[in-house]
Amino acid sequence: MMTHLLDTSVCSQPLKRQPDLTALRLWDQLGAKAATSVVCLAEIEWGLHKMASERRWLEYRNAILPSLHAILPDRTAWSRFASMKARQHALGRPVQDMDLLIAATAVCHDLILATLNARHFSGIEGLRWEDWSV
Repeated sequence: MMTHLLDTSVCSQPLKRQPDLTALRLWDQLGAKAATSVVCLAEIEWGLHKMASERRWLEYRNAILPSLHAILPDRTAWSRFASMKARQHALGRPVQDMDLLIAATAVCHDLILATLNARHFSGIEGLRWEDWSV
């Protein structure tokens, strides 16, 4: 049973020169209880295309992709995203679309979002999240 959705900030740690060891340890402890979103993979791959480094692509294919037990592409997240976006705007607290899509995926699947960027997610109504940077 999945319990957490990993944000891009967590999923990208194996590619960092100085990865956050706490985040890596927590991810390892979760094992198959951790999922991620196709949005996170798109963000990571965008960065890899920008870097244009075959070595980094190899690290991604060998270190990140095999560690992901579930990748959640799901139509219900799009509908939830739309309602959450409207709500955040009504509250006067808009959120970047990619972050809100990741949050909507977590909410749809009743998962806790694990992130190293708490400020991106702390104001999203209805989202449960953990700051893995502390």
